[in-house]
Amino acid sequence: MTKIRELLASNIRKYRHARGWSQAKLAEKVDTSAHYIGMLETQWKYPSPEMVERIAAALDIDSTDLYRKDVEPGEVVNSLHNAILSNICGLVSGFAKSQMRGVEAKDDGESMQDEELPDPEPSAQSQ
Repeated sequence: MTKIRELLASNIRKYRHARGWSQAKLAEKVDTSAHYIGMLETQWKYPSPEMVERIAAALDIDSTDLYRKDVEPGEVVNSLHNAILSNICGLVSGFAKSQMRGVEAKDDGESMQDEELPDPEPSAQSQ
C-alpha cells in the first residue's frame, strides 16, 4: 500500500524534474518558499488542498495527477510536451497578430503617400 504523502512527494518531484525546474523555480511559480517545496518532497509537510491546486496549476497538470500511483516518465513528458506546444501556439498567434497590425499600419501609411503624389507627366515616347 502506498502512503499518500509519499505518492504526492514523488509526483511533485517527477513533474518538477520533467520541466527541468529547481525547487526554487517551482516555489516562485507557486508563491511559496523553496524550503516548503523541499519539505513537501521529503514528506515533512503535507499541503492544503489550495496549495495542491496551485502546485498543479504551476506544473500545468490536473491536481489529481499528483495523486496518481502509475505516473510514468512518458506521461510526464507528454504532459510537458502539450504544455510547451500550447505556449508556443499562444506566442506565435500573438506575434502574428502584432505583425498583421504593423503591416496594416504600414499599408495605411503607403496609401496616404500614394494619394499625395502627383500624376507623372506623360513620357515623350507616348506623345
